[in-house]
Amino acid sequence: MKRLLFSLSSRFSDPPFKLRATYFRFYCDRPHSSLSGRPGPLAYYKSLINQGKLKHDPYQENVACELDNLLERLHQYEKDMEEYHSNLAKWEEKRENERRRLLLEEAKEKKEGGALTSVKKRQNFFRKWMSRSSGNVEPGVGKWVSYLNREKKLDSLVGPRPTAPPAPKGLYIYGNVGSGKTMLMDMFYSETEGIVQHRRRLHFHEAMLQIHELMHKVWKSEKEKPLQSSISNWVMNLPFDTKIKEWLAEEERYKQETKMKHILPAVADKFLVDGQGLQRGASILCFDEIQTVDVFAVVALSGIVSRLLNTGTVLVATSNRAPRDLNQDGMQKEIFQDFLSRLEEQCENLLIGSEIDYRRHIAQCSIDETHYFWPLNSTKIEEYENMWNKIVRQSGGKVISQTLPVMFGRTLEVSKSCNGVARFTFEYLCGQPVGAADYIAIAKSYHTVFITDIPVMSMRIRDKARRFITLIDELYNHHCRLYCSAAASIDNLFQGTEEGTLFDLESFQFETETEGTKLRRDVLAEGSTSSQGTTEGIISVLSSQEEMFAFKRAVSRLIEMQTPLYLEGVRHIHPYFQEKQTDIAISSSFVRDMLNI
Repeated sequence: MKRLLFSLSSRFSDPPFKLRATYFRFYCDRPHSSLSGRPGPLAYYKSLINQGKLKHDPYQENVACELDNLLERLHQYEKDMEEYHSNLAKWEEKRENERRRLLLEEAKEKKEGGALTSVKKRQNFFRKWMSRSSGNVEPGVGKWVSYLNREKKLDSLVGPRPTAPPAPKGLYIYGNVGSGKTMLMDMFYSETEGIVQHRRRLHFHEAMLQIHELMHKVWKSEKEKPLQSSISNWVMNLPFDTKIKEWLAEEERYKQETKMKHILPAVADKFLVDGQGLQRGASILCFDEIQTVDVFAVVALSGIVSRLLNTGTVLVATSNRAPRDLNQDGMQKEIFQDFLSRLEEQCENLLIGSEIDYRRHIAQCSIDETHYFWPLNSTKIEEYENMWNKIVRQSGGKVISQTLPVMFGRTLEVSKSCNGVARFTFEYLCGQPVGAADYIAIAKSYHTVFITDIPVMSMRIRDKARRFITLIDELYNHHCRLYCSAAASIDNLFQGTEEGTLFDLESFQFETETEGTKLRRDVLAEGSTSSQGTTEGIISVLSSQEEMFAFKRAVSRLIEMQTPLYLEGVRHIHPYFQEKQTDIAISSSFVRDMLNI
């Protein structure tokens, strides 16, 4: 749905070097808001209705109106946040200087020896008191007390942390598959360029991978950071003996270790502005298909999104579920409840109540070329092979094998590829332990993907069905052209077989670390789950509602990916062509510069 209006986008005729970083959404190449003398999301939405490109929907119009209002409020908020971050940087610098001054004062007392004995006495008293009260003393408790006392002094010396200006409320948009949630969010996202300095647009799978990667980077950088280098600039050259310097080093080490115990805030702080130096201005996070599929998703999203909201980030999210329905199996209830409270405080909930799948509605009268070949009989297989040969000839290259780099240092072998075109079997992509990172690598590298021998999904291959849905999500998100050969029509792909449906609750397998591959009846008999949920929580998981949403979304997207308007956008939107255009633009710019010398 979000790409069906490509023909109305006018900026694609601009020189390539003017294309925006958000090229993967054709909505991003549109005029900005009315404050810039150009229409906002609501005006653009109405224009699409008038031109017959969209069918009017009162729910969609209401969301567009709310997005328009939010955009208006962001102009002033950006200025307020610039001032806030300037004050925050000064406060942090002053606090760090004062912290070092306090450390130096303590170091001088230790050097003179006057306070060293009393400090030891206080520490010994504290240890004895702790021993009497608990029987155990936690390692480093003396440093913890010292750290807290120093932080308390800093609070009185420097004053409280500057308060961020009140953020305009974001929007949490939820509703049925194909109802236009992502389309409207992308309209809004395109308008924020030039208004908000720090902005990200992420799909759930990509967000989870980036959180994993950032957590690893933060943890690794802190662990591997030599303490010597972190204190050499101001400690090693101080006029103190080795013992005093060692004491200072231990205090610095303890501060670092304390920060490492709270890694999610550090990850959140890098999530929007990593690599951009000191943050200035407001930040926007547009999060597509927010969901809580496992404990990590609950904890990570709760920690990071809550941190972002607490520090003034404006969130615009889409989901199939209302916020309070996200975590129906009750994973990490306390953490999730805090997250919900923050979400309800900082976001308005907007339901797109239409039951119409607009992707299907438009596709009914617009599919011109076959991209989905079924069933798997000799006639359709021959047509599919002819299409592969035709596309390869058009690409003007030779079919070769490639090794594709994947996140976290892994690789994926691609046996057949040719100038941005690749061919895989369903079993290769979905029958082995690969996931979103592999599919993102494929989607970014190949503008056209062929997938052969897609079976009808049943409970017997439920894990493969899950992978296939994730694969479709990423190919769609990166605007790839897709050709499939399959055993059944798109609508019947997830209907199950004689061996069983995809929602056979009695044979529903758990795939968590604790349960392994235990069956539902076994877990119910034991009365436990890894998410610490109740039996009712297990039943909620077993209802397969999340899978049903995902299957409906995959069907809807497979249908849209055959429409002419979607296919027209591939050459302009896919990263493969954007990189080519960028290279051409750089070369042209270089030639112009050389000619002007």
